[in-house]
Amino acid sequence: MQTTSEIYTAKSEIKKSTFLSYLVPLSEFKSVHERLKTEHPKAVHIVWAYRELNKYGQIVENQSDDGEPKGTSGAPSLNALRGANLINVGVFIVRYFGGIKLGTGGLVRAYSSAVNLAINEAELKKFEFKDECKFYTPFALMSRFEHFFSSQNLNEFEREFNSSGAIWTAKFNEEEMSKFYEFANVFEIEEFKFLALPLFANKFVV
Repeated sequence: MQTTSEIYTAKSEIKKSTFLSYLVPLSEFKSVHERLKTEHPKAVHIVWAYRELNKYGQIVENQSDDGEPKGTSGAPSLNALRGANLINVGVFIVRYFGGIKLGTGGLVRAYSSAVNLAINEAELKKFEFKDECKFYTPFALMSRFEHFFSSQNLNEFEREFNSSGAIWTAKFNEEEMSKFYEFANVFEIEEFKFLALPLFANKFVV
């Protein structure tokens, strides 16, 4: 399976209708959707589809025709993602109607082509499964954890600060989680706390 960590765009025109396609990491799916609705208020449709691998190893898929005839846009867009073996990726296709109806077959071809154009622009990489880990660090330990993340080139995390420290939500693959657990576990006597561990952490948590 393949994925991407960047947003890629493409543009096509078919019988005076303009199709703007956006291939996006799933982590940015909601924010990009809101941005596109704001940026394209006159677009007649914003079709979308996505594929996600959840923490149980199951592929979750969804799609929307957004007012196009049923099965003519969302499903072909999803099929294009499947065909490229993409995971944890979403796609949006913004359509500006040009006054000429494309028909069922024409719509299927147009949306499939629009998605594939964006895929062709993308720099794809091999997908690596990562899962969430939540933990708490007091301010006294913050710099040590920041240094660890920096030294290991780990950048998939968010922090929610409170009066005594921060709750982190980070994503690790199995190897990264093993290293982090070994590093962090020694600080449990200093008020560090694991709040939620990935399922695969059971292999090395004692």
